[in-house]
Amino acid sequence: MSELNSIALKIVSSGKGILAADESTGTMTKRLESVQVTSTAENRLKFRNALFASESMKSCIGGVILYDETIKQSVGSLTIPELISSSGAIPGIKVDTGAKALSSSKEEKITEGLDGLRERLKEYYKLGARFTKWRGVYIISNDYPSKVAIFTNAHALARYASLAQECGMVPIVEPEVLMEGNHNSKTCLDITTEVIKKCFDELILQKIDLSGIILKPNMILPGVNSNENINSEKIAELTLKCLIDSVPNEVPGIAFLSGGQSEIESTENLNMINLKNTSDYKMTYSYGRALQQSALKYWSKNQDDIVGTQKIFNHRANMCSLAAKGKWNKELEKK
Repeated sequence: MSELNSIALKIVSSGKGILAADESTGTMTKRLESVQVTSTAENRLKFRNALFASESMKSCIGGVILYDETIKQSVGSLTIPELISSSGAIPGIKVDTGAKALSSSKEEKITEGLDGLRERLKEYYKLGARFTKWRGVYIISNDYPSKVAIFTNAHALARYASLAQECGMVPIVEPEVLMEGNHNSKTCLDITTEVIKKCFDELILQKIDLSGIILKPNMILPGVNSNENINSEKIAELTLKCLIDSVPNEVPGIAFLSGGQSEIESTENLNMINLKNTSDYKMTYSYGRALQQSALKYWSKNQDDIVGTQKIFNHRANMCSLAAKGKWNKELEKK
């Protein structure tokens, strides 16, 4: 077993998943302002620290994706990576610099951040990061995604993954087909399958160790403006078909993004995927808002009630962990 494979399995095994706490300062500001909290470096750290110091970090969270600001912060004598490592979880870091307009298309985007990435990765490794994240985004419409968007984002993801592995870090490869649109689930299935296959074509071309990556895909869902209603069984069936058709067997883990689903929806759908999963892939979660939102709302009302905030977060993390084992049910949400 390679060191990269060992890290990847530690992050996604035993019902553990990933806490995506890598919101940019701009995104985190919107989140805090939505609950009437002023966005300062101190407040951003205060909320995140409440989560990082919670009990469920030991049993439910295998890895935490950080943002550049957060990985350089400290609480008392501990750096944030040291705090996360003390719970048994692995610190990670978002390394892309955001999605920008694709020059050949008015609406599509290409993720940037390759310039200077090798040097930044070396710095993040010294700070304690052992895995990384890069997100490519794709839209569905009558004209999109274009072949150009599918190829250029796959190529960027593969170049990023190569540099991450060179620096001894596990790359999370995140090709996200967005929920926006009126497309049906069949279209989402077809596009997501094409996108993921192209990503792996490029990863293989760049000689990536596939046993040392984690794939972070969207689930197969109809567009938010679609009239189609499908239940979690159908979502799980389509999602598993997509992944089994497009992901090489060497990949150790798949950690789903929540992609605009509610806390309960993302948990229920993950649970059903695991109930129906007959593959060897570890199927787990890499959630941001779907892990944090209830805790954030509670914390905003009394920022000094860390115990109460952690209780809310622990419940959500425990529900997600159960779903990653196929052991969740709605009755447990009430306890």
